[in-house]
This record gives sequence, C-alpha cells and structure tokens, in this order.
Amino acid sequence: MCRNIKTLFNFEPPASHDEIHAASLQFVRKLSGFNKPSKANQEAFDLAVERTAAVAEELLQALVTHAPARNREVEAAKARARAAERFGRSAAG
Repeated sequence: MCRNIKTLFNFEPPASHDEIHAASLQFVRKLSGFNKPSKANQEAFDLAVERTAAVAEELLQALVTHAPARNREVEAAKARARAAERFGRSAAG
C-alpha cells in the first residue's frame, strides 16, 4: 500500500471529503504512475480520482465497527514515534 494513503475509517471526527479526495488522488497517482498527468490524460485521471473518492466515501459510510473511534492526534503521535524509532531521529525535524 502507498505510505501516503492513511487509514480513514473509525476516527472522530470522521474523515472529511478533502481527506478522502486526497487519499483517492494518491491512489490514482500510484496506479497510473503519474504524479501529474499530461493534458491528454488529465480528463481520465480526474474522472478516476472523483470516482475513487465517491466509492471510498460510500465504503466508509457502510463500514460498521464496535471498536471505539480513534483519536487523530493520538494516532499521529504514535506515527511520529514509529518514524523516530525507524529513522533514529525526530520525524518533525
């Protein structure tokens, strides 16, 4: 999985449309191999991002869990700690 695509399910507050769109953009970039598509491919690329975002929103709304919602700040702190351990320095610096 692309490291830039973050888990969006079961957070409080729920994932925003912008977060879902950003994850969809990263997914389509990964699939296509384009960071920025050519003019000839722009329309197809944009359509893929929009369709992916729509399906992702539908999925997130349909999923069910009995686990308590996760806190974004706590999860971000855990990720920074993992990065610091992995790279041997502060992820922020």
